[in-house]
Amino acid sequence: MSERGLQCRMVLSGVLLFLAMGGLSARLTYLHFRLLPNECRPQTRDIRKTIQADRGNIFDCKGERNVLALDVVAKDICADPHIVVQSNRVADVALWLSKKLDIPSNDLVTILDKPERRFIYIKRYVMDDIIQPSDKRALPGVFTQDTLMRHYPHKSFMCHVLGFVNAEGIGSAGIEQSLEKYLKGSSGIVESHINAKRQEMYWKRNRYIPALQGASVTLTLDQNIQYITEKALEQAVADHRAKAGWIIVQRVKTGEILGMASTPGYDLNQFRDATDEQKLNRAIGCNYEPGSTLKTAVIAAALNEGLITPETTIDCENGLWLYKNRPLHEAHNGYGVITVAEILKKSSNIGTAKIGISLGDKRLHEYLRKFGLGDKLGIELPGEEQGILHPVKRWYDISASRISIGQGISVTALQLLGAYCAIANDGRLMRPHVIKEVMRSDGSTLYQAQPEVVSRPVSEKTAETMRRLLCGVTEEGGTGKKAC
Repeated sequence: MSERGLQCRMVLSGVLLFLAMGGLSARLTYLHFRLLPNECRPQTRDIRKTIQADRGNIFDCKGERNVLALDVVAKDICADPHIVVQSNRVADVALWLSKKLDIPSNDLVTILDKPERRFIYIKRYVMDDIIQPSDKRALPGVFTQDTLMRHYPHKSFMCHVLGFVNAEGIGSAGIEQSLEKYLKGSSGIVESHINAKRQEMYWKRNRYIPALQGASVTLTLDQNIQYITEKALEQAVADHRAKAGWIIVQRVKTGEILGMASTPGYDLNQFRDATDEQKLNRAIGCNYEPGSTLKTAVIAAALNEGLITPETTIDCENGLWLYKNRPLHEAHNGYGVITVAEILKKSSNIGTAKIGISLGDKRLHEYLRKFGLGDKLGIELPGEEQGILHPVKRWYDISASRISIGQGISVTALQLLGAYCAIANDGRLMRPHVIKEVMRSDGSTLYQAQPEVVSRPVSEKTAETMRRLLCGVTEEGGTGKKAC
């Protein structure tokens, strides 16, 4: 064989040997990464995770100095049951967690002994660092995740106004519910990969959109006034052995609510333990017959129409009057012929009923509506009732005489307060509000409250006269003497 033929054979043999070795290497690589048991493979997984947005804070009227609600960092205790079961330490892990989390160990065994599952929550929103790095070896498959939890530093303080955020992060009462769209912010998104230890491989991150913090809300309520209000309510309920009670403090000229308390209350941080009875904001959500407190609106209406003056005399029938063959009694002593000023001072049922009848059904109904009765006033809180003021076509022949003294009609405390504030405010009924302003996370103003006149039931002159007459109620012989 020639030297040239020998060289060709050697080159051909080398090429064949190289191809064979390359094919063998490729086959070994394929078998190593594709056909080995799952637990021997490099574990990576694509993830798409939502980044929870910080919820906006809630302040009292003083702003950032007085925080009423905020987000705090907490821990979710989680587990991978598949790993726990593989470690053959389900009972040990359950016993350890039971002591730390105050959960029955049998319950923990039940939820951990599920090897087909890869993720569970054991307990959410844990404030303390219960699991330390040194504990992780004793707790295979157990880990923690950072989360945000709504926190109310003052617990039950202002509970019915603030409301709470449920386990899904949704406002479910009070301001937390009514201003949910402003407070909740906008969630972010991250698309990336995690390794076998559930750690994100940041260098393989595909997409990242940061979360946008929610807007902060400043209330009209004053923390100091609210404290005094709640203490006064607590004392009044105890003194009278009442089952419930409520108080509202309103700025007359603007309609701003400075204090709003209702009892019974509840700890906002433990809202799951509260009953529906405790969660009810009675200041706006309880209808009741106003009784004699409604007489002021009726007398104001008749004064405004020029039907009476403070000096007009009316026969109060010495305590018993038959109207439409139905008896009407005085709540206190019987009176004879007395002035309108005395009717208000002594809270005469018969005198007020005669004044209400003089207005006529239609006109009486119109005035009561102008005073804000029978309809919601539009405060920025969920659960406001509209009261009960039936249309005139549903009135009976004696309705005017009974409605005039606060019977056969229901109001909320907020409505009745509004009527009195209208008289104090020269006849202007203001829309009540608890929101002062809403600010974005960058400090810009999203909403600024402005005083709003709902109606003008009586003139300035009538309102001035009524204020003078109401002072007489607190004087000697008046039914409101305790108000002094």
